[in-house]
Amino acid sequence: MDDLEEALPLYKELAGDPEVLRFPYEEMQLALVGPFLLIAGPKGNREAQNATILVGDLAPILEALDRAGAVIVDAPSEVPNGTRLVARHPDGSVFEYLQPRA
Repeated sequence: MDDLEEALPLYKELAGDPEVLRFPYEEMQLALVGPFLLIAGPKGNREAQNATILVGDLAPILEALDRAGAVIVDAPSEVPNGTRLVARHPDGSVFEYLQPRA
């Protein structure tokens, strides 16, 4: 993704218009929009990079991913520290969502 600002309206709509949290990381700009972590800037070897996003509930994540046309790579499954889900977003990025064990 080259331009964070162009992508934000779509992802805000998909996530139900949440607050957008922006932060710099090395030469990139990142924004957390609901369950979506958007990455803008030179991809280099980061194109297939996984990022882990901790969530309280996977149900809204699954709904948002479905609306966005994302592909579930690994269905929700139990792992030692909680329930894990991996999805490939329409822009090709891959993210892991983790609902920590209570």
